[in-house]
Amino acid sequence: MTAIPVPITPELHAYLLAHTSPRDDVQNWLIERTAELGGVARMQIAPEQGVLLTMLTRLTRARVAVEVGTFTGYSSICIARGLAEGGKLICCDISEEWTGIAREAWDRAGLTERMDLRIAPALETLEALPAEEHIDFAFVDADKQPYWEYHSALITRLRPGGIIAFDNTFRSGEVVDSRRAAAGEDGDPDPGALHVFNERLVADERVEVVMLPIADGLTVAQKR
Repeated sequence: MTAIPVPITPELHAYLLAHTSPRDDVQNWLIERTAELGGVARMQIAPEQGVLLTMLTRLTRARVAVEVGTFTGYSSICIARGLAEGGKLICCDISEEWTGIAREAWDRAGLTERMDLRIAPALETLEALPAEEHIDFAFVDADKQPYWEYHSALITRLRPGGIIAFDNTFRSGEVVDSRRAAAGEDGDPDPGALHVFNERLVADERVEVVMLPIADGLTVAQKR
């Protein structure tokens, strides 16, 4: 039994990718197209996260899924591919520019009919959804400070056994220093916001929670 996770060196990460289901031509095109945007390309999820999102969506047999933060569409492609027959993915974003790339990627992947893109502040979109428990799977990868608000809007609409996955819950490892995170050093409030979110989520009795050391931290919460 390994008590502490093995450090992910560049060599081990390359090995990990070599032993994870590979990307297809559309995903490779999208990675290259997103890289053309410059520094913001870092907001694209890691390929291994994409494979996991597809698996989680399939395991929940999701017909109704929600994504908070679509960016250029990599994660939405992965989620949509895991949907059950006739399933839909509600994509929440505020950028016409970035989701324009996503639309092209969806078309290339033959997934446009599964997508329901809503350009508006995510909380407005979430709070306008039916109040009953009807969502099977959700992925949150948007502004970090409202993570608890996103969770609060989703959890009451999530069916028992449904899953919400939250990206970037490590925030480059800065969340482990609660004092630094709380102080918001370097003018970045996100580590503090995520530290508070992580503390609140693990104490939420409505869900079972596991934080996975994948990419920048991926937390999976399943509704009891």
